[in-house]
Parts: sequence; C-alpha cells; structure tokens
Amino acid sequence: MTSFRLALLPVLAIAFAFSGSARSEESVSYQNLLTPLLETETDIIDQPIVYPTGTPKITSAIVTIPPGGETGWHTHEVPLYVYILDGAVTVDYGDKGTRVYEANSSIMEAMDWPHNGINKGSEPVRILVVYMGAEGKTNAAPADAPQQ
Repeated sequence: MTSFRLALLPVLAIAFAFSGSARSEESVSYQNLLTPLLETETDIIDQPIVYPTGTPKITSAIVTIPPGGETGWHTHEVPLYVYILDGAVTVDYGDKGTRVYEANSSIMEAMDWPHNGINKGSEPVRILVVYMGAEGKTNAAPADAPQQ
C-alpha cells in the first residue's frame, strides 16, 4: 500500500500543477477583459472624495439630456461616478470653470459644489451615473446658480 501511495504522488503533483496553471490562466484572462476607466482620490474640481456615513445605498441610472437641454443647477451630497455614453456635455462649475466631457469620458463629479450640465450639441447626451450614497442622503439636490 505504501508503494501505491508513493507512486500516486507524482500523478497528484502533476494534477495540482495543471489545476494551478488553469486558475492562473483564468486570472490572466479576466484581467485582460478589464479596461480601466478611472482611478482617483479626488473629484473633478480636486476635492477629496469622502464617503457618507450610514447604511450604503448605491444607485445607478442613465441620464439623458436632449439637444439644448440642461440638468439645472444642482449639487451632490454623495460621491458620483459619471461615464459619458453618447454625445458631449458642457458642465459649468461657476468660478471653478466650465468643462466639456465627450463620449467615453469618465469623472468623479463635484460634491457639494453647484454645477449645471448643458447639451450644446444636436443629439441627445446619455450619461451613466453611479451614486455611492447612503440611506437618508440626497443623490442630487437643486441649487442656486452662482452670482456672476
């Protein structure tokens, strides 16, 4: 029986080597599927990202702004990831300037800072938004336009 166990060791070693190799190939393949879009510690106006306290509540949505349309002045109380799917949106941040985000752009939107998104193009703008909020926190709230 002992010689059988000794003879089985090389077979088991080869089996484990192949199973480890398969896992590492799966891992490499999975990594090859990833295309990083954004990695940051600050939002678009260089404020540090701060997560709200409380029970997490993640919300994702598609925002569509028609040609000539606006989001209206608003703020975000929670971190907000934005990915422009189609079109281009011009965002006015008041005295922090105006920026244009085109399709395939990704940002962490400004928190607690009034801003207004405008579609100056001739086609709808479609934006994927992911709010990293918490129960009781507002994802977006109307705000007054800054004094000019």
